[in-house]
Amino acid sequence: MLTLYEHPLSPYAQKNKIALREKNIEFAARLPTGIGTRQSAEEGFLTSSPRLEVPSLLDTKDPTLHVFDSTIILEYLEDRFPEPPLLPLDPFERARARMIEDVMDTHYEPINWGLSEIHNFKRATGELADRLQSQAQQQIRRLQDWLAQQLGDRDWFTGEHFGWADLSVVPYLNGSVGFGLGPDPVSSMGRWLVRANERPSVAQTASEAAAAAAQMSQVADLVKGGHFKRQYRDHRLEWMIRSGGLEIVEDGLRQGNIRFTNFPPPSS
Repeated sequence: MLTLYEHPLSPYAQKNKIALREKNIEFAARLPTGIGTRQSAEEGFLTSSPRLEVPSLLDTKDPTLHVFDSTIILEYLEDRFPEPPLLPLDPFERARARMIEDVMDTHYEPINWGLSEIHNFKRATGELADRLQSQAQQQIRRLQDWLAQQLGDRDWFTGEHFGWADLSVVPYLNGSVGFGLGPDPVSSMGRWLVRANERPSVAQTASEAAAAAAQMSQVADLVKGGHFKRQYRDHRLEWMIRSGGLEIVEDGLRQGNIRFTNFPPPSS
């Protein structure tokens, strides 16, 4: 049995859950205790994720088998469970699927994440929030235009079959829909999103995310009180600063409610 340590709202974890479900692989999804506090009582999570990040994958039958990082997990699943394949056979199409995934993980993700900082975690109000919102809206539209070019007139990014690139895009576009920035429903991307969300693997994963989002009403207070720290790693930090939110970072450092990747974690 595989255990996927995850958070339902993490698009990185959503990618892996969709892949597992597309391949009909039995797994248990588990939210690590203490996530967001850099303290976890779960030895399995500590073993599988030395960065203390989700997602990470653990084989409960063989504790020495553990994989972290969502892309590496996708690659591991494709190698270990090749049927049905999520990557096409053509070498360039395989590379293109990976490039689409990289764009979503490093360019699209921090925009949705930044919007969550504003709307859910209340780190900005007034003129600053408006400025960041405007930046995010422009950036998302440009990326959705780029995605439409990648999709072309095909049903799926990877050709005739739903695959690696598709499962890498859908969590982020669903996240944008939640902020009122989804693609035009009658556009090619809008129609693609409807098709993707009709797949059982995507529908179940999206339903789990929606249930978790419904419990987010108190998260701003948790952050303000220092009980939960948001991770400002690489591309997220870059997005916040270049979009005009340097004061948010500075305030988070003063308040001690942001964190950075710490690898390897300090010894206990």
